[in-house]
Amino acid sequence: MALNGPQKTVVQLVGVVVVMGALAWASVPFYNWFCRVTGFGGTTAVAEQGADTVLDKTITVRFDASKERGMPWEFKPVENEMKIRIGETGLAFYEAYNPTDRPIAGQASYNVTPYSAGGYFSKIACFCFEEQVLQPGERVQMPVTFFVDPEIVEDPEAKYVHTITLSYTFYEIDLPEGYAALDGQAKTNTN
Repeated sequence: MALNGPQKTVVQLVGVVVVMGALAWASVPFYNWFCRVTGFGGTTAVAEQGADTVLDKTITVRFDASKERGMPWEFKPVENEMKIRIGETGLAFYEAYNPTDRPIAGQASYNVTPYSAGGYFSKIACFCFEEQVLQPGERVQMPVTFFVDPEIVEDPEAKYVHTITLSYTFYEIDLPEGYAALDGQAKTNTN
């Protein structure tokens, strides 16, 4: 069956819409993968263990904390900066406090500046890999274990970096299933 002019145009338009929808659907996971692989946009690397080599060159790592508007927690780094040798494993802590009378779940997003250092800043363990739930009045210290990859000294742009800033932003998320039931039960008991 041959398609005439208007039918052919409709089929082509439907094809364009399907292709554009598929590209839009695939763009988010592709962009996330691209950022993780290249460090683009300050995305950090993830490692299972520390670096094999530790250089005799130091770098300053600054720690920054912020919250999404409306997030009721208090959130801050325990120390504002540390000097470590490139390749050395560092351990830093952030503190979060829930001053409310209800459990609150949060998730941290993060980035590293300058962006050229993102691919060389590797996290071994981080509170940001999982959602956090704080009970009313609970205060916790959350660790991040990291190192700066020695390959940074070979990068034409990143080798001149002397200070890296690790920034986290906490935002509120829905309570996990079990916590949501407990929160609803607590509200019922207080009414």
